[in-house]
Amino acid sequence: MTLRILLTGAAGFIGARVHRALTAAGHEVIATDLMLPAAHGPDAPAPDGVHRVDVRDRDALAPLLPGVDVVCHQAAVVGAGVSVADAPAYAAHNDLGTAVLLAAMAGAGCSRLVLASSMVVYGEGRYRTPGGDIVEVGQRDRADLAAGHFDQRSAGADLDWALVPEEAPLRPRSLYAASKVAQEHYAAAWVAATGGSVTALRYHNVYGPDMPRDTPYSGVAAIFRSALEAGQPPLVFEDGAQARDFVHVTDVAAANLAAVERPLPGFTALNVCSGHPITIGAVAAVLAEARGGPTPVVTGEFRPGDVRHIVASPEAARRLLGFTARVRPEQGLAEFAFAPLRLAAGAGAPTL
Repeated sequence: MTLRILLTGAAGFIGARVHRALTAAGHEVIATDLMLPAAHGPDAPAPDGVHRVDVRDRDALAPLLPGVDVVCHQAAVVGAGVSVADAPAYAAHNDLGTAVLLAAMAGAGCSRLVLASSMVVYGEGRYRTPGGDIVEVGQRDRADLAAGHFDQRSAGADLDWALVPEEAPLRPRSLYAASKVAQEHYAAAWVAATGGSVTALRYHNVYGPDMPRDTPYSGVAAIFRSALEAGQPPLVFEDGAQARDFVHVTDVAAANLAAVERPLPGFTALNVCSGHPITIGAVAAVLAEARGGPTPVVTGEFRPGDVRHIVASPEAARRLLGFTARVRPEQGLAEFAFAPLRLAAGAGAPTL
């Protein structure tokens, strides 16, 4: 069945891949992007077939929505938030933009949304004691970090990570995370008010060709890649044992296609991850080996707000969407070592 899809953020790193996946599957895609310099570089033109539209502008959205079966909402200001001054940009573009889009959808009679969310909504990951009990944790003690003790602790014992399920509490630890939680809450309230449906895809660490390079908002894989290109060793914080899940952008696009084609009732949040955990130190090592060095340097430095481990369960996405990631991190990262990257402004979050 051919669907008519409104895709926001269609020129971005992830949005462009989603655009390709949707069109390759035979769907009709109405593509939009605001073309913010922070994501696309200064004065970047919209690609062919992409409408330059601000999702905060309901009048601009209204003519695009009639007859749309589902909206795939990728547009967002991304990153962990380098400065508290970034907060208005996250609130304006991510939260107000989502609220305006939802209102416009309701006005046009469009009842389905696929929302790009993020694993950052969880804050810290999930932890278990040596005896296997799941325990709640808070922010790590700065004195422990300064002493080189990086693991979470409970009752004096170091904790190991456990898989984070979708029902885990939402505890944002950054400005960006707060905006993603707000997006999910607006979407869930919209479902309750309209009877529509939302599938929120909580992306884990996304990487792949055309990832932005050399900005404070780049992912760690791109930062390591840029260091290696410059002949410098990747600098790994803490002890390098921080566990994450790196998911290739082509798999993220496949998850969006599955969510578009398989409606789920109500509000459903799903982890989108590879299912193959990897440490930050191993990410640096794979990239360095692929490029022939230099060898990564584990610095022991830390950032107080950083999360120790966050690794998710892919089971719900497999069960409900039939989605399983195909690219294992070791394979994808080795290929990423020489993949083309995109230039971006890199000066910070966009202004309002």
